[in-house]
Amino acid sequence: SPPDPVAALLTAAEQLGSAARTCDLAVQHARTREQFGQPIGAFQAVKHLCSEMLVRVEVARAAVYAAAVTADPLDIAAARLLADEAAQLGARDCLQVHGGMGFTWESDVHLHLKRAWSRARRGQGAAQAEEALAEDLAASAPGPAVRPGT
Repeated sequence: SPPDPVAALLTAAEQLGSAARTCDLAVQHARTREQFGQPIGAFQAVKHLCSEMLVRVEVARAAVYAAAVTADPLDIAAARLLADEAAQLGARDCLQVHGGMGFTWESDVHLHLKRAWSRARRGQGAAQAEEALAEDLAASAPGPAVRPGT
């Protein structure tokens, strides 16, 4: 059966919410956790992780909102791919910022990661979405250029 675009869009929205939450958790932890007499957010590696998380969240947010407005199956497929990536990589990066504490019951980070993995496998998978986007791209591309004399 063909994938349900409404379910895919709702899953993308769930992934977006999780990605935004893990970004907030990472930034909050980076501001409060101190190492070597300063917040870990002062270290360049942590700054980079947090900034990459924020960029992925905002790109996914724009895609999910646009897909909700257009309801186009290709827009939904793209939003789903971006939101899945933002949720999974965001949770992984948040876990990195939290260190070993991220996998304890004191923190929700590990739950976000496990649920992001689970949601990414729900309904239309990444491979199906990528195929749909590739087919559309190939169909809209101009034919091969033929040079005279070749």
